[in-house]
Amino acid sequence: MDVMNAVTTRRSIRKFKADAVPESLIQEILEAARWAPSWGNTQPWEIAVVTGEKLEKFKNANRQLQAEGALPQPDTAMPSTWPEHIKQRYNDVGKRVLTALHIARGDKEARQRYYSDMATLFGAPALLLFCLDKEISRAYGMLDIGAILQTTCLLAHARGLGTCILSATVLYPAMVREMIPQLSSKAIIMGIALGYPDEGTPVNAFERERAPLDSVTLWVK
Repeated sequence: MDVMNAVTTRRSIRKFKADAVPESLIQEILEAARWAPSWGNTQPWEIAVVTGEKLEKFKNANRQLQAEGALPQPDTAMPSTWPEHIKQRYNDVGKRVLTALHIARGDKEARQRYYSDMATLFGAPALLLFCLDKEISRAYGMLDIGAILQTTCLLAHARGLGTCILSATVLYPAMVREMIPQLSSKAIIMGIALGYPDEGTPVNAFERERAPLDSVTLWVK
């Protein structure tokens, strides 16, 4: 798969097969992803690969906290407001997901099941947590994390795997650090659910949209 094809055909996967991803394949992907660009070649990222029993404990704890309505306290707070045109894009993809899942607007029980699925990574058998040392400038470090996140997703797609970049994996960092003490000095920035996509489900096949190029590009000559 060439780079252009990988970029334009990659999509977020919201239902995974239970099949385990070989550790050697994950290592191959990360070996290549570490060549992602970073500010001054600082390569500030640190990656925790979570699978097996530890991942099941994470999923159960994450789902329980979400079900209890625990207040999310991510290490990097999400903005509370968005410009209207950006909020509209977010709302639109949400509608597409719920439509593909046949979840009616007022069906709160079905929505809650979907949120529970999200908290448990849509069944993905692997989680990649991308972290920064707490002493690193978050402003520049976040740019570098974004670069390696995208690189990892593209490489996984090229190897027949699916990914979903999920803020739901980093809402309760205290729980994560308690479960994985090696991350005690790290800021947990973002997680990627990784696995083999369930190709037969509509939620992995609805039509994707992007803003027209002219709406986001300024040509200066």
